[in-house]
Amino acid sequence: MAETDVQTSAAAPLSHAAWRPAASPMLIAGTVMLATFMEVLDTSIANVALPHIAGNLSASIDESTWVLTSYLISNAIVLPITGWLHTLFGRKHFYMVSVTIFTISSLLCGLAPSLPLLILFRVLQGLGGGGLQPTSQAILVESFERRQQGMAMAVYGMGVVVAPIIGPTMGGWITDNFSWRWIFFINVPIGILSLVMTSTLIEDPPYLIRKTFKQGLKIDFIGLGLLSLGLGFGQVVMDKGQLDDWFGSPFIVWSVIISAAGLIGAVFWELRQEQPVVNLRLFKNLNFAMATFMMFALGVVLYGTTVLLPVMVQSLMGYTAQWAGLVLSPGAILTLFAMPLVGRLLSTRLEPRWLVITGLIILATGMYRLSQLSLEAGFVTLVFAWAISRAGLPFLFVPINVTAFSHVEREKTSSATGLLNLMRNLGGSVGISVVTTLQIRFAQAHQNVLAGRMTPLDPSYTSRLQHVETALRAAGSNPVQAAAQAQGILYYELQKQSAMLAYVDVFRLLCWFCIGMIPLVLLMKKAKHSS
Repeated sequence: MAETDVQTSAAAPLSHAAWRPAASPMLIAGTVMLATFMEVLDTSIANVALPHIAGNLSASIDESTWVLTSYLISNAIVLPITGWLHTLFGRKHFYMVSVTIFTISSLLCGLAPSLPLLILFRVLQGLGGGGLQPTSQAILVESFERRQQGMAMAVYGMGVVVAPIIGPTMGGWITDNFSWRWIFFINVPIGILSLVMTSTLIEDPPYLIRKTFKQGLKIDFIGLGLLSLGLGFGQVVMDKGQLDDWFGSPFIVWSVIISAAGLIGAVFWELRQEQPVVNLRLFKNLNFAMATFMMFALGVVLYGTTVLLPVMVQSLMGYTAQWAGLVLSPGAILTLFAMPLVGRLLSTRLEPRWLVITGLIILATGMYRLSQLSLEAGFVTLVFAWAISRAGLPFLFVPINVTAFSHVEREKTSSATGLLNLMRNLGGSVGISVVTTLQIRFAQAHQNVLAGRMTPLDPSYTSRLQHVETALRAAGSNPVQAAAQAQGILYYELQKQSAMLAYVDVFRLLCWFCIGMIPLVLLMKKAKHSS
């Protein structure tokens, strides 16, 4: 990192067009996705291990959720400032530092003897992991020719889209068969391998501008502080809002105020700085602005549905964590194989906007199929409906990324990747909070409606009640016990039906959300194609 040469020359445009890394682009892709897949996996792999962590470290389940929140907060703060950090350290050096921090903190997480120390190490892990996604994407954009950008984004998508889907399943399997500590220990050998491969294969482009503080690089302390406040407290609101009854909690109200003040202040401050820590001027580019908004929407649907379906099949249909994972797995495999196909389609000069519209239609169809489920739905029906929804993701993720970078100068790639990944992660946080809140509120509304029909004046209810009472008496219960048990059984069924109707409502809303995004796609300009 002692190297501080500033690469500026009159021949920069020629370097832009002619430079290519010495290693094979596919080797580079495999190298950078190794650590990135590991990092994205860590955003969801700990979810199912929280009860084990809480029990082992003598904490409550509510306290253990900070294991997730602390990681997401520190991760969100680093994401948008990666472009600035690339300027300071160089892209390769920064990537290696990030992998090192992530690997060491993963080891410390696995060794943590108490919950406060685990939370501290998760903060460090999030700081290291936050730089991996945008940096790996920037390296991929630079390593592939423009006509191969679709394939580059397909490789990237295979990591960041598939990892959150298989994370809970893998985390559950590791926790059940070994220990929750191994969900962190497995990162160590992968991180070491990633460092070795990165050192050997990755190189910075000659036009990547490097500056040090001696050469005039300044730290935008005010911008960084405002951004940290806004994103940090915003993430707390998303994670804790439903648990604390949203605006019924003074803590949530103040968190919203601080978050809004920080983000609004950061926008006004950063737009006035010559060396902003976050380059918000990129949003003047219509394609990039629309692509980041579409990526936010994709995060809402991707993460929101990945939380909904496993909870639904486990809480209402009696599936184990392993079988819930098996419901999701075929969709993940379909996404994995469809990514390169979409990347190949983009290399044939096919207009990305039409692929995005195709993806939204497929995704809306999948949401519609999910909204038609009932408590009697079988395993095959669940797998089929889920697989349809996942089949639309490659048609969205790959062309949206290609469109985002089609009008962005290569020197600004690092800043662009940070903002794009931040928007996807923020979309995920918003999506999880919104769908879980809506499901609970819809379930309460349906329960009130259905409970109004459980009266002696409703012939279907009385007939069902008598039938259950008769069955209980035949099983050996006395008349008084049978009457009480029958009412309890029917109330339990009412709760299950109410919850199922709520899930159906949320999936239906997500279907309309996908349809409503289609007209916005047409606002994008055509992506540039190289000759």
